[in-house]
Amino acid sequence: MGPIRPTIADVARAAGVSRTTVSHALNGIGKVDPRTRERVVQAAAELGYRPSLRAQRLRSGQSRTIGLVSSMPVAVAGGPSKLGFFMEVAAAAAETAMLSGFALVVVPPLDTDPPLDALDIDGAIVIEPDQDDPTTKRLQSRGVPIVTIGPQQGMDLPHVDLRAPRVGRLLLEHLREQGARRIALLMGSGHRSWYVDLAEVYARFAREHDMPPLVVEADESGGEETGREACAELLEKHPDVDAICAAVDAFALGAVRAVAERGLRIPDDVRVATRYDGVRARTSTPTLTAVDLNLAQAAASAVELLLANLKGTEVPQVISNPDPRLVVRESTRRG
Repeated sequence: MGPIRPTIADVARAAGVSRTTVSHALNGIGKVDPRTRERVVQAAAELGYRPSLRAQRLRSGQSRTIGLVSSMPVAVAGGPSKLGFFMEVAAAAAETAMLSGFALVVVPPLDTDPPLDALDIDGAIVIEPDQDDPTTKRLQSRGVPIVTIGPQQGMDLPHVDLRAPRVGRLLLEHLREQGARRIALLMGSGHRSWYVDLAEVYARFAREHDMPPLVVEADESGGEETGREACAELLEKHPDVDAICAAVDAFALGAVRAVAERGLRIPDDVRVATRYDGVRARTSTPTLTAVDLNLAQAAASAVELLLANLKGTEVPQVISNPDPRLVVRESTRRG
């Protein structure tokens, strides 16, 4: 027989408190005097006591697991980017969750509906859902608390604000500073809040500079190829276009291909900029001007907000992310 494993009763006896106090002290719940908590923690350490995660789960009814779900199609969130945007969020979210004693289940972009009903999770973070996103609807129907990264259009869900209007301004003003006078907006055909905000910023920008607005939409599910097709048609109909602001990095790669196929040069003839400073932007030829969205901070904030809501802590339900930062690269930089 191996050594007898110490129990919560042993810790309670050694610390001179009740088993309930031991449970609250070690799990960070309830009101426990700091000196008592310290005595309990010390007694547990001396005895080598380790709480049973399975027993904790049975008592609390919690899995101590949260889910991270992407609402973007594989063609955008996957491919050459190695799930760049999604995995950048996942890495920071996993770290923040782990430090609070929670595990993170990653539900990657799939060609089929993800098996959300089979997930044993206490809450979920959904990345930039579309207006009619089925993921949030299914989670809500199960009563799963949700926090989104980026608001969901038409819904009042707790979320982290990625500062979409500011991002749009950074891109458009930079393109104009680089000499562009006929900037086209290439965006997805869905109704993500990011698209709506960008379209509004673009419309105001066009009016301010007496620039005829030119907005082209492409199907997200087609990824780079639909971006290329939309841009090729755009350049055919509007040869005076000298800059393309792509809302999605996969579309930006398609735009780069369309410009080259037309025999034009980047950035001398057409400048291309995109929203997300990820793998695609950094490895494209030419490299793409993009925006640092502070995704790691957004992910950490989303996890903290979700955990606060799970505990019933009263906190602001909208968190504003830090200022985005423009990263200028070859696709817009002349000379």
